[in-house]
Amino acid sequence: MTGIEVPLSGSTLVTGPSNAGKTQTTAAALEAWLDREGADGVVVLDFAPELERDGTVLGGRLDRFITVPETVWIGRIDASAPRAESETDDQAVELARDNARRAKRQIDALPQNPRAVFVNDATIPFQHEAATVSRLTEYCDGAAVAVLNAFDSDELGVDNPVSRAERDALDWLRNWADRTVDLS
Repeated sequence: MTGIEVPLSGSTLVTGPSNAGKTQTTAAALEAWLDREGADGVVVLDFAPELERDGTVLGGRLDRFITVPETVWIGRIDASAPRAESETDDQAVELARDNARRAKRQIDALPQNPRAVFVNDATIPFQHEAATVSRLTEYCDGAAVAVLNAFDSDELGVDNPVSRAERDALDWLRNWADRTVDLS
């Protein structure tokens, strides 16, 4: 694990570039919550794509680092990595739109009254301009703890529609979260 301890109260946003330990940090926080409080009322949203580039896995699901108990509500999508998997901005926007649609279905199905919410790759659903991140943060506000992680780097470009939408979502999350842990 990354060795970073995340407070188990309020909202925390964990940010950084690819392979900085965002998912590991979120998994460690989830494990600490489960050890202390149990699985009752725990919600996990896993929006991370898994893509191998030059022998390195970009992204990755929480279950690479923790076995999530069956009693935890888990919403996963088969996410794409729009910028890494596309050759044009139009292709990237279409993949981002598909991610947003899939994520909306998971967000629509969220259980009421969560005690703890953990979100892996929180900006993936919001890389498309039609998506609104406030719906996710409003849901997280109902929990005692919310730990979200998000990609924050220029390594996949900055001047394209997907990057701009993601940057807007990241700015929203930063302004919303009680604290940000930057793993840059």
